[in-house]
Amino acid sequence: MAFSESWSVLEPDLETVFSHESDPLQALADARIAGIALRGAYSPEQCSGLMRRFVERGLLHDPERLNPAEKVQSRIDIGSSLVNRARGGLAVSDDPAENREAFLEHSAETHQLFSHLFDGLDNPVDTLYDCLSSLAVDKEVKVAREPDGRLYGPAIFRVHYEGHAYAPHINHVAIDDKLFQFDVSRFTHQFAGLICIQNSVYEGDSPHAVIDRCVWSPEVQEHLSNGTYHEYAAQNKIEQQQIEVQPGDFYLFNSGCIHQVAAVEGDIPRTVLATFIGYSEDDDEIFVWA
Repeated sequence: MAFSESWSVLEPDLETVFSHESDPLQALADARIAGIALRGAYSPEQCSGLMRRFVERGLLHDPERLNPAEKVQSRIDIGSSLVNRARGGLAVSDDPAENREAFLEHSAETHQLFSHLFDGLDNPVDTLYDCLSSLAVDKEVKVAREPDGRLYGPAIFRVHYEGHAYAPHINHVAIDDKLFQFDVSRFTHQFAGLICIQNSVYEGDSPHAVIDRCVWSPEVQEHLSNGTYHEYAAQNKIEQQQIEVQPGDFYLFNSGCIHQVAAVEGDIPRTVLATFIGYSEDDDEIFVWA
């Protein structure tokens, strides 16, 4: 498959087999494409079943019982988040070693939760890993792990309520988060891979992310930090591509490119199954975590 010079989202058929000459993940790493979308990778009916399951298990607010006057948090996570537990709001200590242990312990709890959470449903985490494996060329896709064999959380459900948005940013455990005590920092590139579970107020395709044809640099970081990135992007005529998806669609983008997500509108939360992916051209393994 040939890649055009336009900044666009590649939408291969689920049955497509890629060759060495048309490696989609390398094209993503090189920022030659804005993203990849596999339409209908997971059943929309199963997506609805998942949302009901989360409410039944008490993992989400019951929308039928929610008091409109009651203020709810703008995001709920179901799973383990490396960044949040290693240096973010869920860190247990100022000691990186203690945070590392706490994250790995919580990740073990996530594996236990996911071992029964999907009973009677198709496992969406398996679907996400299958999608990644179908795109990988001569590389093994596996749950991220430390050298001692302990596993990271395999994925996370992020449930975003009205008003939740993401300003222009990147995600990279080494460049941005500087979490060098974790083995995933070894990878040159970091991708974000997601399955849309539920959209908010939109009918049909819903905008989930805007990807800029702009990789991170110290100059770009200065504008991100100063809040002047939009002006910088306009002055430099940086191309953008919006990724629009429906429930069940899998999508993937290079999270080392500047990206942003518009605020959720309405009472229906936007829900995704999300992962980060570590990729290096000369590494036979692709690590996946949340």
